[in-house]
Amino acid sequence: MRYLASALLVITCARFASAQNQQTTSPSTPAIEFNAPAPSAPAPEAQSASILGKISDGVYFSPTGAFYLKVPVLTELGGRLSDTDRVVTFRDDYTTHISIAVFKLDATQSWQLSVKGLKDYLQYFLHDFVLPDFASSYRGLKVEPNGRYLSGLNDGALVTFITIPGGSMFVNQSPRLIEPTEPAIAKRGNLLFIKNGFIYVISMELGERITEGSAYKKTQDEEDMLLRDRLVALANTIHFIKAPATH
Repeated sequence: MRYLASALLVITCARFASAQNQQTTSPSTPAIEFNAPAPSAPAPEAQSASILGKISDGVYFSPTGAFYLKVPVLTELGGRLSDTDRVVTFRDDYTTHISIAVFKLDATQSWQLSVKGLKDYLQYFLHDFVLPDFASSYRGLKVEPNGRYLSGLNDGALVTFITIPGGSMFVNQSPRLIEPTEPAIAKRGNLLFIKNGFIYVISMELGERITEGSAYKKTQDEEDMLLRDRLVALANTIHFIKAPATH
């Protein structure tokens, strides 16, 4: 199967239009809510009372109990974090904006995985859950046709790239002499994989695409390589917690 082929983009755009007009959920539909507001706290010195997860010695522990990782932003650079019961977001004032979402596979999703196989399931989850979440907040979202399946990462992972007009978290850091007539187009890389019965979605903005303004000269291939390398590097810092076997 060719991932993110041009024909699939037409289907995706149709799904976006539907998602923007009506959002429906069911018990088996994960509500990702990357854009849901949540209180933020400085990192890594955040106090546990201000977040749902826990911070200890610069390490963030997810309230899901599924993983922990070293906080990937610095307080000295304006680093802060916010979380919900399933999504944690790390950002700073320069180029870092990272969200990590994690969902337990219920019976329906486990059945979908068994029927589709891992590659197709990750593609399905991206198009049916992740992209509509972004589309519910931003119009004009586009999927770039150069996603890749990484068989050597966490037993198989899907990396994709999207552009979002007006979707940057760094628009206030963009150097400009006059107000732009069109919204800046943000670019995000997304990495999906499954570990210990949870599906992970890591989403990361390429901040310098906005903050460097007219000085930014990277090609699409260079952007993709940079985002892919950053996503893989971050994924490799995550420690997964396997639930004890039940008898």
